[in-house]
Amino acid sequence: MSEYERRALVASPTPPAQQAAAELRDMADWVDAEDADVVIALGGDGFMLQTLHGMLERRKPPVPVFGMNLGTVGFLMNEWRSYGLEERLMRVRPFKVTPLQATVTAVDGRVHTLPAINEVSLLRETRQTANLEISVNDRIVMPELACDGILVATPAGSTAYNLSAQGPILPLGSGMLALTPISPFRPRRWRGAILTDRARFSIRILDSSKRPVSAVADQREVRDVARVDICMDRSRELTLLFDPEHALDDRITMEQFAS
Repeated sequence: MSEYERRALVASPTPPAQQAAAELRDMADWVDAEDADVVIALGGDGFMLQTLHGMLERRKPPVPVFGMNLGTVGFLMNEWRSYGLEERLMRVRPFKVTPLQATVTAVDGRVHTLPAINEVSLLRETRQTANLEISVNDRIVMPELACDGILVATPAGSTAYNLSAQGPILPLGSGMLALTPISPFRPRRWRGAILTDRARFSIRILDSSKRPVSAVADQREVRDVARVDICMDRSRELTLLFDPEHALDDRITMEQFAS
């Protein structure tokens, strides 16, 4: 018998996910997500992130999520199958994911606290390059970086936007974070850094009135920011479940050999 007896079903509003959800609803007794031992999520990576963020916003501790891909890439998802769910849940491999926490101070003084599972990115808002001051553990390590932006990525997110920005792939369990510039102009040859996940990052926007910058934590954006402080939030751990033959750690490893 699976330890995940009380199951909730959530699905992306896209037609393929809704059709798949209709197939599954008649095959089991589902409960509300608030009462579940596990959540079955149907959709793509974006919907998975949305589901995980919803859990972070609840008062109850997050429950494990088993995703099935009905989107495009599906890096955080398992293969979609309408049959054999009971057997799959008895064999799953769990993976713990610790989110980032971004404390975003806007130019108008408002402060926003946002979680991020993949990455926190800062991006220029206009044709002007962004000028950023970067500190690690309260020490200024780069007085001025002229760029399109910069991001801090977790291992789970290192194969997403971070990889597209030429950042490094980080193995799960490495205890590292990637600090990756986006189209750096000055210093032109700087390609970023890999730091321990105990590090605390502070990024201050220089000349924010002339060169405005937005901050994005996964899918949530704050515009016209003055400063962003980023660290791991170890108080809120998430669990993703994967079929053992298609587990997340192996996918991340194999991305290093993708052509």
